[in-house]
Amino acid sequence: MVGVDNRNEAREFLMSRRAKLAPEEAGLPVSGPRRVSGLRRSEVALLADVSVEYYAKIERGHLAGVSDVVLESVARALRLDDAEREHLFDLARAANGAAEPVRKRKPKTWTPRRSLIRALEVIGPGPAFVRNGRMDVLATNALGRAFYDEVFDGPGQGNLARFCFLDERARRFYPDWEAAADVTVAILRTEAGRDPRDKQLHDLIGELSTCSDAFRTRWGAHDVRRHGSGTKGFHHHEVGDLVLTYEGMELTAEPGLSLLIYTAEPGSPSQERLDLLASWAASGRSEDVGPEIGTEPRAGAAPGIGTAENPPEPRRDPAQPSTTNTIPEED
Repeated sequence: MVGVDNRNEAREFLMSRRAKLAPEEAGLPVSGPRRVSGLRRSEVALLADVSVEYYAKIERGHLAGVSDVVLESVARALRLDDAEREHLFDLARAANGAAEPVRKRKPKTWTPRRSLIRALEVIGPGPAFVRNGRMDVLATNALGRAFYDEVFDGPGQGNLARFCFLDERARRFYPDWEAAADVTVAILRTEAGRDPRDKQLHDLIGELSTCSDAFRTRWGAHDVRRHGSGTKGFHHHEVGDLVLTYEGMELTAEPGLSLLIYTAEPGSPSQERLDLLASWAASGRSEDVGPEIGTEPRAGAAPGIGTAENPPEPRRDPAQPSTTNTIPEED
C-alpha cells in the first residue's frame, strides 16, 4: 500500500521543486555542462543563505526543528507558490508532531446539518456540494446531484478522484481530462501533507496507485494545489458542454470540509444548459442516482449524500448509540 511517509515525502517534494527550477529563473549564472536538471543543492543553499550541509539535511527530509525563518528562505529560494509553500510548512508541522491525532470517541457517521442542506438548496442556479479533502462528495443540492450523477453511479462511488481515474466516462465528462487529472492528484497530495495520518486517504491513494498508471505517474510528480476559484469545462451526458466558474470555501463549522459552487455566465449557452439540467433533476429522473444517504464514506465505500428534498436521517449501529454531525476518527 502506498502511504505518506513524512520524511520521504519531504525529500521527494523538495527534490522535485529543485529539479523544476532552472538557474536562469533563479537569477544564477550558468557556465559549462550541468549533470542535474534544475538547481544544484549548493545553489539552493546559496539562495536560502544556509550552509550546503544544512540544506542537504533538510532535503533528506529532516524537517523537525527547522525554523520558520529557514523554511521561508527555502521557499523563496525554490520560488514556491502559495500552495507549495503551505505544503512545505504542513510537512514541517507533521515532522514536529503537530499532526498527532487527538484521541476521541469514535463516532460512526457524519450527517450534514439540516441548516447546511437548506443553505445548499438556496444555491439554486448552479451545482453546489460539500466535499472533504479525500474528494468524497458528502452533500449536494438537487442540481449538484444531477450534475455529478455519474460520479455516484459507477466506479467513482461518490469520490471525485476515484471517478476521474477509474471510470472511463470521466474522459467525456472532463473535456480536458489531463488537466482535471493533474488537479485531482495535486489536491490529494496537498491533503496528504496536511493530514499525513489519515488512513482512509492512504487507502484511497493505494487503491488508485494500484489501479491507475495515470494516477501513479502524477502522484510521483509531487505537485500540490489550492482549489479556490477558477473556470472549468465539462460535458454532461444529458445537456452537453458546460463552461462554469467555481468558488470554493472552507466550512468553519466543519473543519476539513469545503463548499464548492459552480455557476454559468448569465444568459450564456451554459446557463441555458444548466437550466435544462435543473429541469431534468426536478422531473425526478435523477432520484435513483447516488448512494445511501447519511454516512461519511470509508475507503472503498460511497459517501452519504444529503439533499433538501431528501434530508438524511442518522443511521445507527445497533451496538452503538446514534450519532450525527460527526466525522469518523482513525484507530
